[in-house]
Amino acid sequence: MIFEAARAAFGNLFAPELRAVFFKSLGLTLLALTALWFGLKEVFDWLALPWIDALLPGFPSWAGWLTFIAAILAGIGLAIALALLVAPATAAIAGLFLDDVADAVERSDYPRDPPGRPLPAGRALIQSLKFFGVVILGNIIALLLLLIPGVNIAAFFVVNGYLLGREFFEFAAMRHLPEDEAKAMRRRHAVTVFLAGLLIAAFVSVPLLNLLAPLFSAAMMVHLFKMLSARDPKASAPAMALRRVA
Repeated sequence: MIFEAARAAFGNLFAPELRAVFFKSLGLTLLALTALWFGLKEVFDWLALPWIDALLPGFPSWAGWLTFIAAILAGIGLAIALALLVAPATAAIAGLFLDDVADAVERSDYPRDPPGRPLPAGRALIQSLKFFGVVILGNIIALLLLLIPGVNIAAFFVVNGYLLGREFFEFAAMRHLPEDEAKAMRRRHAVTVFLAGLLIAAFVSVPLLNLLAPLFSAAMMVHLFKMLSARDPKASAPAMALRRVA
């Protein structure tokens, strides 16, 4: 089921219906990552470089070499930090475009199903920002675990697999279900959603390919929600009630 949803999402990525969304998402993702790069660079420069001159005021030549070494180490740390922040950045951006992606996927692949209800713009933005903070915290924990050999990579995928899977699935589900029912459905299918989140985390970890992560993740979870809904009778009654209210 997960790979079927992923295959369908790949097919949606380059469909004409998603072309405008692709360029908007790509532009904002690049802008966010560029801002993160320069922001992190300023933080690293502020933390790593000035202390050397204060520590060794009588050894200017040594201080110069240490400054050079510190700059290299700071660059490595900056690259690692940016890699860990790709996941939360793409997740936050995806929250802004999930409804556009979901609308296109539902129109093209599920034309006979009742369309989902877009989340209000303010609510979607608040949830995206809230999730951004949660994922940042999770990745800080994963960053700390880098000091433990053999645990660091696993921590990155477990943390991001859980958080990305949860967020993207609940966004897709809340188009058709009340929020509490969407969360309940996610809990009923926690293993499937987590495994799908691991696939998203793997997608996010590949350079350049991760620029497509917002669209791929949103489309994949729409397909996964549709597949699970067809097998989950508990999801149909709340969805029908929500449509009657709408």
